Amino acid sequence: MKRATPDLPRLLEAFFLDRLIQQRRVSPYTVASYRDTFRLLLRFAERRLHKAPSALRLADLDAPLIGAFLHHVENERGNSARSRNVRLAAIRSFFRYAALQEPEHAGLIQRVLAMPNKRFERRPVDFLVRSEIDALLGAPDRSTWAGRRDHALLLVAVETGLRCSELAGLRIESLVLGRGAYLRCQGKGRKERCTPLRKSTVAVLRGWLRERAGAPSDPIFPNARGGRLSPDGLEYIVSKHAAAARQCCSSLERKRVTPHVLRHNTETSITLR
Repeated sequence: MKRATPDLPRLLEAFFLDRLIQQRRVSPYTVASYRDTFRLLLRFAERRLHKAPSALRLADLDAPLIGAFLHHVENERGNSARSRNVRLAAIRSFFRYAALQEPEHAGLIQRVLAMPNKRFERRPVDFLVRSEIDALLGAPDRSTWAGRRDHALLLVAVETGLRCSELAGLRIESLVLGRGAYLRCQGKGRKERCTPLRKSTVAVLRGWLRERAGAPSDPIFPNARGGRLSPDGLEYIVSKHAAAARQCCSSLERKRVTPHVLRHNTETSITLR
């Protein structure tokens, strides 16, 4: 019997609610990462196939379309091969679930699951010296809303060593101010940890929160629409200000600056203070 509604929206809803959240109990960061992947994929499919996301079917997401999407992510959006592989991992997870729910699409599903990761060279992480960190923190234009947000965000990134997904997922209620101020976040394996903050960082965050306002569950560092920053958005912010910092700090021209690099520069940053 032919279904009255397309199978893809139904499958995606069940994948997120039943498979990821109820059965696997993955962290909110994993859910957010998968959500961002499928948001990008559905938008790409809409443009390519001229079909609204609500009208898409599983058969529309065949291996050629997935391959074109991954090429778009890496070559048009400027994501790294590592980020491209993260997107593919989310897609594979969904198709493994779909194989159990839609066995009639076994051939299409197997072709998607057979798509390989892209190999890439694991280059050593660049470490930043004090002058380079200062140049990066000084790059945002703090006369603007976005500049004040970005300055606070970069300061927290350098000081805490949080992962990209953890930074993007910080909520106002994650920040505990006062004596012994700290940030509370849930990381890999749903493990919660608390990261202390320096007084100077607390002062910057107090000023930002007075301007940002919002409910406890709102993101500390929202995007321009007030929603949660995506990992891609966070990478763009770091890349943008690293490019500006290179104008006044020539040694940065030889270094690649990403959220991952900032995470691994935390100990250096603290030692040099």
